[in-house]
Amino acid sequence: MQNLGVTFSYEPHWIEYLKPAKLHKYKPDFQIGNVYVEVKGRFDSSDRAKHLMIRKHYGSPEDGGLDIRFLFSNPNTRISKKSKTTYAMWCEKHGFKYADLNSLSDLIKDAIKKRN
Repeated sequence: MQNLGVTFSYEPHWIEYLKPAKLHKYKPDFQIGNVYVEVKGRFDSSDRAKHLMIRKHYGSPEDGGLDIRFLFSNPNTRISKKSKTTYAMWCEKHGFKYADLNSLSDLIKDAIKKRN
């Protein structure tokens, strides 16, 4: 193009655009009364993003929204190799209740108590 006297630049900048919204569905692992329990061995970034979107759409239990709780094999697992944040820390930051397999009975008792 320079031979034609045309000035150009290659990949000069980003152009932002929005993708149309697409309905997604989520099926919780278990339901005890009004409490949903999601069992997680691995809690990857797409799962975390999904639960933040669900929380944003339905609200938190304190606001009358969905009560989704997590059951982790190890809540002290880091969310990634490079992060210091654990699954437990992520839940606490975003207002989700969680338990580990050793405290499963506590999670169930709390869910039953909420139901009554």
